[in-house]
Amino acid sequence: MAATMKNVGEIRNKVILGEFGVRNVHTTDFPGNYPGYDDTWDVQKFQKNFKIDVVHLDETSMEFDMVGIDAAIANAFRRILLAEVPTMAIEKVFIYNNTSIVQDEVLAHRLGLIPIKADPRLFEYRNTGEESAEEEGSEIDTVQLHLKIKCRRNPQASKDSSDPRELYLNHMVYSRDIKWVPIGNQADVFADSNIGPVHDDILIAQLRPGQELDIIMHCVKGIGKDHAKFSPVATASYRLLPEITLLEPVEGEQAERLKRCFSQGVIELEDVNGKKFAKVVNSRLDTCSREVLRHDDLKNMVKLARVRDHFIFTVESTGILPPDVLVTEAIKVLMTKCQRFLNELESADME
Repeated sequence: MAATMKNVGEIRNKVILGEFGVRNVHTTDFPGNYPGYDDTWDVQKFQKNFKIDVVHLDETSMEFDMVGIDAAIANAFRRILLAEVPTMAIEKVFIYNNTSIVQDEVLAHRLGLIPIKADPRLFEYRNTGEESAEEEGSEIDTVQLHLKIKCRRNPQASKDSSDPRELYLNHMVYSRDIKWVPIGNQADVFADSNIGPVHDDILIAQLRPGQELDIIMHCVKGIGKDHAKFSPVATASYRLLPEITLLEPVEGEQAERLKRCFSQGVIELEDVNGKKFAKVVNSRLDTCSREVLRHDDLKNMVKLARVRDHFIFTVESTGILPPDVLVTEAIKVLMTKCQRFLNELESADME
């Protein structure tokens, strides 16, 4: 790839957002591509450049920066979070009684998608090949839940009332009605664990007097690659760090318009000798809408780019495990994959 030394650094490290397209989208820093640059991969160099900075962390969401890696590794990490970190979810639904208007298949599907708060690290994968019966499960690989509820009329309700909430009892079936039934020694082992649905206000079905549900559910360990119900995250995504550069001073009315072209907090106005000048305060907040490129008098004053190896990750947990634990588990899965690949290489060399 022919490039002058002046712009080779930009081609290697920045994705440029232009008016009619995006440039430098492909990684080009491979060995021998640029004269004068040693792009041979080196573990010491990687350790020096690679870093993770946690920006935000709470019970359900996490935002962190992963700097110094290629997009392929970042995307592999994202896909592992979505599809290969195991969780516990309802796999088998035994419906002994369902007189509601919801069909058995639809009801079973709704139940399967309810996040279950049970630490998957404390359970084994269920070996379906050795099951002696479909209903059986042991304390090391199965969590059993029970839903039994019946709707009836409220004897205390007013005769003139037409509100179902007053007329009926148990007419709304929520996830809070699902109860954990310990198997074997689970009551002792998980005495301090509150096993059950993550959220207690998920609507499952609506009943009318005389209708009832009697259901046994078995939760097993699985991964999102097999079914989306096992995915531990509501979302796991990344974006490249935006970089906004003012090529010349922008003042007055132009500065005001420039500020409105970006997300709130990206551009601020600075007072210098009684004049207002635009200043880039926090380019991280920008959504890269490229709105500024629609203004003919502003588009040549600003350069929009993204840093190629700076990834801003956002991880939102379903509540089964904290987001920081999910990230740790995803790293372990990635390490296992790498070790498996190295083992395969070694075995191939021996052959």
